[in-house]
Formats: sequence, C-alpha cells, structure tokens
Amino acid sequence: MRERIVRRGAVAGVVVAASLVFGAMPASADPGDGSAYVAMVAVTMRGEHAVDTGVLAPSSTAGPNTADVASVEAAKLVTAGTSSSSANLDQETGLVSSAADVSDVGLGLASLNGRIGAVKGHCEGDQGGVKGATTLSDVQIPGANVPANPEPNTAVDTLAARLVFNEQVRADDGSLTVNALHVYMNPTAGSGDVVLAQAKCGPPSPPVPLASGLGLWLSVGLLGLAAIPGGLAIRRRRTEFA
Repeated sequence: MRERIVRRGAVAGVVVAASLVFGAMPASADPGDGSAYVAMVAVTMRGEHAVDTGVLAPSSTAGPNTADVASVEAAKLVTAGTSSSSANLDQETGLVSSAADVSDVGLGLASLNGRIGAVKGHCEGDQGGVKGATTLSDVQIPGANVPANPEPNTAVDTLAARLVFNEQVRADDGSLTVNALHVYMNPTAGSGDVVLAQAKCGPPSPPVPLASGLGLWLSVGLLGLAAIPGGLAIRRRRTEFA
C-alpha cells in the first residue's frame, strides 16, 4: 500500500513538472515576420495603356533578407535611382525590423510633377509593440509642404492624385504596414495607385531562453518531483510512531 502511494506521488510530480514546463512555453512558436519592397506602380492614365510593375526589389524575414535595384522606371510615370529593401529577424530577441530606401524619385503622373531626393519607410516590432516611421529629403512637389519626418497619414491633395506620406495601416493581427509614399490617382487623371518604400512588421514571438525560462521551470518541477516521495516517507514514520 505504501509503495503504491509513493508511486502515485512520483507520477503526480511528473505531471506537475510537465505542466510547469509546457506552461512556460510561448503561446506561439512562430516568430513575427517582416517584409519590404522598393516600389509598386499599378496605374492607367486616361487614354494610355496600363502600367503595372508588380512589386520591385522585395525582401522578407523568410528570405531573401535584402534586395536592391540600380534604377526604377515605370513608363516615365515614376522613376527612381538606386534603391534597396531589407527585412530581418533577430532569433535571440525576436526583434523584427524592415526598411526600404528609394533615392532620386521622379513623378510624372498627369499634372502631378515633382521630385523627391530620398524616401525611406521603416518599422520594427519588439515586446514593447510595433512602430514605424518615414523619412524624406528634398521634397519638390508643387503644393506639398511636407516635413522630413511627416506624421502618420499626412495627406496632400493635388488635381491629379492624393499623396499620403508615412501611411500607416495596422491589421487585426497586430502587424503594421508603412508606406513612405502612397499615391492614389484621381478619376479625372487616371486610375490605380503607386507605393514607394513599403515596410511591414508583424508582432514578435521570441523563444524562451533555456536558462531563464524553460530551464527554470523544469528545475522547479523536478525539485517538486524529488520532494514528494520524501514528504510521504516522513509522514509514514510519524504514523508508525503515533
């Protein structure tokens, strides 16, 4: 009878240890993801053929982590110089970061003509949350007085299009998409839109370090396992001498 009680106590200890171990595991084993690209032009000007470049120079935390192009030219509607994108995941901390840089941007969309020296969109996700920003330089677009670090969703309306600088869109899953510049064509000039320097970051899901997380709970569980039979033995002795 006593041996059966001890064995039951040992089994209970294993169950406790296992529950502690699995309770310490992260809710999801999949880490946060990130992606970025340099440009996407999908427009049809009135009386002209459609222009659709697809996504240019895409990168992702799943690979490739970096991409670049020497130049961008979409039927002279949108042009750019050397541009690059990157997306990285730190396996130790779970930090997700994405960025896209586009240089020497030229816009020739109907009456919308202008230049921007550089456009950069970036984001990062850590345990504090997911955040992003846009950096601009030398913006030369008539009627657009935009600072170097525009506030999220800064909009400028022109006859040909609406320009949204530092467009930030949050999804239900917690991910954040930053479009450094998103151009929405007005129906009077054409249809479609243009995105420059997109960066997307998902919420992180870092692994639990063995020493501070899983290892700690495993040690506590095993300690409890070792203590249970000893406690039962002491109780038996007291019963015998009672």
